[in-house]
Amino acid sequence: MKKRMSLLLVVMLFAISVLAACGGGKADEPKQGEEAGQQTPSTDEGKDKEETPPTEGDDESQGYFEAEDPSANPQNALDRKDTLIIGVTSPKGVFNPFFWQTAYDKYVVQLVFDTFLEVTGDGTYTERLAESVDVSEDGLKYTFKLKPGVTYSDGSPVTVKDYVFAMKVLHDPTYDGESDLLSLNIVGGKEYHDGKADEISGIKVIDDQTVEITVTEATALTRDVLGDVAFIPEHYYGKGFKKGNMDSLKSLNDKPLGSGPYVMKKFTPGQEVVFEANENYFRGAPKVKNVIYKTTAEETKLSMLESGEIDMDMLTVNEDNVEEAKLLGFLDLNIFPTNGYGYIAFNHNLEKFKDQKVRQALMYGLNRSEIVEIIYGKYANPLNIPESSVSWAYTDENIEAYDFNPETAKKLLDEAGWVVGASGTREKNGEKLTIDFSATAENPVVDALLPVMSANYKDLGIEVKAETLDFNAIMDKKDRGEYEMFFAAWGLTPDPDNTVYITNGAQNDTGYSNKTVDELMKKGKTTLDIEARKDIYKQMYQEMNKDIPNMFLYQRRDGWAINSRVDGFDITPYKDFTYSLYQVELQQ
Repeated sequence: MKKRMSLLLVVMLFAISVLAACGGGKADEPKQGEEAGQQTPSTDEGKDKEETPPTEGDDESQGYFEAEDPSANPQNALDRKDTLIIGVTSPKGVFNPFFWQTAYDKYVVQLVFDTFLEVTGDGTYTERLAESVDVSEDGLKYTFKLKPGVTYSDGSPVTVKDYVFAMKVLHDPTYDGESDLLSLNIVGGKEYHDGKADEISGIKVIDDQTVEITVTEATALTRDVLGDVAFIPEHYYGKGFKKGNMDSLKSLNDKPLGSGPYVMKKFTPGQEVVFEANENYFRGAPKVKNVIYKTTAEETKLSMLESGEIDMDMLTVNEDNVEEAKLLGFLDLNIFPTNGYGYIAFNHNLEKFKDQKVRQALMYGLNRSEIVEIIYGKYANPLNIPESSVSWAYTDENIEAYDFNPETAKKLLDEAGWVVGASGTREKNGEKLTIDFSATAENPVVDALLPVMSANYKDLGIEVKAETLDFNAIMDKKDRGEYEMFFAAWGLTPDPDNTVYITNGAQNDTGYSNKTVDELMKKGKTTLDIEARKDIYKQMYQEMNKDIPNMFLYQRRDGWAINSRVDGFDITPYKDFTYSLYQVELQQ
């Protein structure tokens, strides 16, 4: 059997609990990024929802597959009575709700910090720290009431004053994270940001448990964005903090303190993150006392699961990995469409990528179906818009499929003025058409992508030059704008609103700008009717499908392999494993 190649997840994840206003998720290798039909996020008032795993259906490419032989469980795993070991890609170490950058940093943040609201399995939001949330009839006033008796892991009380402190940080003129709360138009927020006020007038503390927030404009996601801001203890993060300087906050990036279910005890870069149950957690101390995020690599995951060195990990879902995991007998498999997509980024600040015809030619000229088949087989499909196929906002109406067509690609390049020169490489105004591609080291997707891309583009008269770096180094280059093209993935939020493709958007790292996309994204955000929103986003995705802000490659399946001795996880396309970890138990 032909060994299929697989994707080392980047994600990041994007993010499910990433602020919906920032939407789109995070660039990562797993997931940002990135999935089930839902309506505008709403809460299920007063209920703690515990979803059951999806059942296996007719589609063999997804479902919940229970272990066929739990008795085959390795003794190494059975001997761990109070410790759960989860395999992850190594985090960067930015364990701060304001500044995290990768899905793996987010996994730490989600265990340590709490929010008023949390995402549920279907992508809607329900209460977490909030006892209640009241929204005025005109959608301009939001009153959040904190549950009584909540404390941080150091025993100090949680109050809404900590929430207000977080809101001020996110409105600070020097804040350089990816949140974009200014776009929510909180009354007085811009004045505070611009230095014209010392307080945000639209945020009013009623008492230690109650905060009232007033906005100037109602949007479809204001409530859930406000409810997704992390509580951070001002007595800890506020020490030495002064408006206009983020240094004191960033100095605590690797020393997080929150009210979440776990306390981070140790971080060894490239090796592990160690957690201990928070005895003060408002839902009660988690049932599993110790949790370890252990660094794994694509080639080590299955062997570490087989030996019992780790209890669970996100596998690359391809035919070989699924078959191998099932044959072990003691692993449960949860496979579902990822809420995100793989893509190749353009640097839109470069002249050659500013031409829409060039971008379209690169899409037509790349055999995406072949790449997807090599890597994932039936567990992925080419995607032509930056939206999950299971989202309520997805559309395939009047969407160009960009099926592999070298002749169309050559015609578009000719029309763009890039003609084949004497050397066989296309030229324009004395410049040769080359692509410097930043490739992730030891990434099976890149291993499959590069040979196909190089051969396809050589046929078009384009030379591909690749440099191999680790993912974090590529992200650093991206932050500096020192790149031409690179591969990554986006993890998406439940709502389609995001800043990834908005002119000067908080998550727009490529310099892309399209006035029509800007207008439609804003209209979609400020429209409250779900059917009207569907039509708006359909128009927006049709425009993006034509304009090609990035090269959209595929939507794949996510798959968690979980030791059958572990009970209680609730993982869906929208809900990370971190949200249900507090209720997980280990069978003895």
